[in-house]
Amino acid sequence: MRKKVLCLLASLLVIPAVAIAQGIDASPSDDPAPTVEADVSTRTLEVTTGFTGHEIVVFGAIDNSRAPIGDNHYYDVVVVVEGTPFPLVVRRKSDVGGVWINTSSVTFASVPSYYAIASTRPIEEIAGPPVLERHAIGFRHIKMTPGPSYKGTLKDYELAAFREAVIRLKKKQKLYVTEPKDGVTFVGRSLFRASIPLPANVPVGPLVARTYLFRDGQVASAHIARVTLHRAGIERLVHNFAFVYPASYGIIAVLLAVAAGLAASAYFRRQPG
Repeated sequence: MRKKVLCLLASLLVIPAVAIAQGIDASPSDDPAPTVEADVSTRTLEVTTGFTGHEIVVFGAIDNSRAPIGDNHYYDVVVVVEGTPFPLVVRRKSDVGGVWINTSSVTFASVPSYYAIASTRPIEEIAGPPVLERHAIGFRHIKMTPGPSYKGTLKDYELAAFREAVIRLKKKQKLYVTEPKDGVTFVGRSLFRASIPLPANVPVGPLVARTYLFRDGQVASAHIARVTLHRAGIERLVHNFAFVYPASYGIIAVLLAVAAGLAASAYFRRQPG
């Protein structure tokens, strides 16, 4: 009996020793996965008649960061700020007998009214097209779906040409913005920030700020914050009146235009020859 007890004790002592020698730990050894937390400098923004644009700051931190101290290139961060999608009609003009006229058009069912992107590096260096397409990151991967009536009637290159036209026009209006290299900067080991410009003509409505944490070309974590742009002051009163009483608004607008024309005519008639 004593011999059996001694053998059992010896086996209990040998098993932990073997486990340690083989690097086996009874408790979980995996570190918590890194996650990204982010927020915006302002949650609401008033748009008045004197609105000349604004800049919002997206800032955040990487929890459970595994980046070595002093290594700001271990992770990549991409920030995308997107406005409310709206239907959009794109027309193509052609030279017909020396006159430029609209010869074709495409109605996209949903196009972001505003789109800005900032990243630690050019997005093409951060991830491949399939990953960027999956998360709608970058101008090439913005979701623009043509209306049902165009399904199967447009070839891929024709649809691509209309998409490029939309992006080109939005860029010209400063509604589609790409921040240059180092648009997202790290402050220390895990803190980061990005500045996103909002032009004076930014459409009023909610904005969604999506922050992605990348590692080895894959999205490790993501976070969403929201910003609301709303009209205020006289602009809000005029806007609400126009939508609640459209007929009255139209009549008043015509009367104001006529009054302004008569006043200008009377002024110029009084001016000396």
